[in-house]
Amino acid sequence: MYNFVMKQIELLAPAKNKECAIAAVDAGADAVYVGAAAFGARKKAGNSLSDLKEITDYAHRFLVKVYVTVNTLIYDSEISAAEKLIWDLYDIGTDAIIFQDFSILNMKLPPVALHASTQCNNDTPEKIKFLKDCNVQRVVLPREFSIEEIKNITENIDIETEVFVHGALCVCYSGQCYFSNYIGGRSANRGDCAQPCRKKYSLEDESGREILKPQYLLSMKDNNLSCHLKELIDAGVTSLKIEGRLKDADYVKNVVSFYRRELDKISERTSTGITKTDLSPDINKTFNRGYTNFYFDGKRKIFINPMTPKFTGEYAGKIISAKKNKVKIESSLQFSAGDKITYFNRNNELTGTTVMFADKNILTLRDAKDLQTGVKIYRNFDAEFNKKLEKSEFIRKIPLDIEITGKNIKFTTYNNISAEYKFTSGQKAKNREKAVQTFEKQISKLGDSEFFAKSIKINSDFDLFLPVSEINEIRRTLVTNLQQACAENYAFQRRNTIFTIPEYPYKELDYTFNVSNKSAFDFFEKAGCKVNEYAPECTGKGHLVLMKTKHCLRDFAGMCLKKHPDKKQLYLVDEFGAKYKLMFDCKSCVMKIVS
Repeated sequence: MYNFVMKQIELLAPAKNKECAIAAVDAGADAVYVGAAAFGARKKAGNSLSDLKEITDYAHRFLVKVYVTVNTLIYDSEISAAEKLIWDLYDIGTDAIIFQDFSILNMKLPPVALHASTQCNNDTPEKIKFLKDCNVQRVVLPREFSIEEIKNITENIDIETEVFVHGALCVCYSGQCYFSNYIGGRSANRGDCAQPCRKKYSLEDESGREILKPQYLLSMKDNNLSCHLKELIDAGVTSLKIEGRLKDADYVKNVVSFYRRELDKISERTSTGITKTDLSPDINKTFNRGYTNFYFDGKRKIFINPMTPKFTGEYAGKIISAKKNKVKIESSLQFSAGDKITYFNRNNELTGTTVMFADKNILTLRDAKDLQTGVKIYRNFDAEFNKKLEKSEFIRKIPLDIEITGKNIKFTTYNNISAEYKFTSGQKAKNREKAVQTFEKQISKLGDSEFFAKSIKINSDFDLFLPVSEINEIRRTLVTNLQQACAENYAFQRRNTIFTIPEYPYKELDYTFNVSNKSAFDFFEKAGCKVNEYAPECTGKGHLVLMKTKHCLRDFAGMCLKKHPDKKQLYLVDEFGAKYKLMFDCKSCVMKIVS
């Protein structure tokens, strides 16, 4: 008979703060990524060293890794602070640093593992091979990669790979977006993106003719590769990443537990522990802008949601009658008071209201403005589901084998790590059967610890009577000693900090390589490069490519140059009338927005 062996793969979860990190661990994550107080690509999601230490200590109990983001551009005045931060993170047990700025490869660092953020623009095999030769352990691949491009990396370069599988999508290649910095001085590469991609734009040609009326022409749908997990595992990907370091704990619990459930069917965990929960996760009830698998299959499709950048919710049905604040809906959903429904008003803007009372499909609403027969209704807040989500318990426990003999008691857990206690007191039991029952009952009360008794074996030579208080003290001692043994045996991935800087695959670097300090300049110079331009954040340069994207507005407007003869110049126009020239690289199927 053929024995199917499941491969291991890491489920990597986002954490805004300590609450979210612990929720991610409890829900079954194999690793979490979280920001420090500075230098993280989500400026509003920073955490103190003391909180990061608590997160790390808790995660490591379950062999869950903790990666900290130091993935912004660094200025000359910040180099020493960034270096000190990385040393501090190493000292508290951080498993890896996620970085963007190449000055980090030029620092005197501890042997903490380094992961090249997607902000490094790891978009070619040559760049990724260079990072491997710099002893970088992992690369976060561009969201734009197809499964074939992913396979090309995993099959030809011996480096860990991380792939985004869920959450918000940037319309631009990561690290290559200068739009926010250009229009308002808030740099995406410094963790302060103002998200101009979520604003309305129209599309015009060179004569000023409006081709597409104002709508959300750059607002991407959310990523969802849950139907492609087996393909990613078979491709040899190391880690599957959920986006969302600004999301709350409920989002983290719902999405992580959903992916944990799906992955447990087809793969082995890289961490330990069994999660029990009363929640049936549903990613359709959590914030999303509609889902897409983006460019995973290498096929062009509609990547954006032009109607709204907000959460529309699940389709509920059509209104079949409306009178004042009461509406009747043709729907298969069950509604309840507190549900929030959305719809598009007469101006085609998403608006919403709250269900005050529900009698099957007849709803009494707080406000029924613009609601009339035929209007499509959506539900973006399911009150009953969210009650269950808020109250849901996630209990993660590590299996423990307990063996008791006449001489000692032994607790053994994963990787054969054990703690032992030798009996030094006690008297021969007058009633062995009762003594055994009492001992087994008390020794298995592992309470709030991370362990549970998977098996208890009591040998025939055990015949001691011990008071309940003494058994409890023995149990507490064993748990403490086992926790210490597990901590001492925790396997860190370490990086060899000594390497010869290889030749970089590009010899002349412009602003798109995001050199923002002298240390990065020196590093690239040692790699045989001529840095012609510093990052726009340093120079204030205005005339540049603000964004490059797989999203093509020519194709969206039905004007693909491969099919359409109209080669007029196209412009993206914002709500203030500012025009941005569009350039199209049809060979690479890439659109560029130019200032």
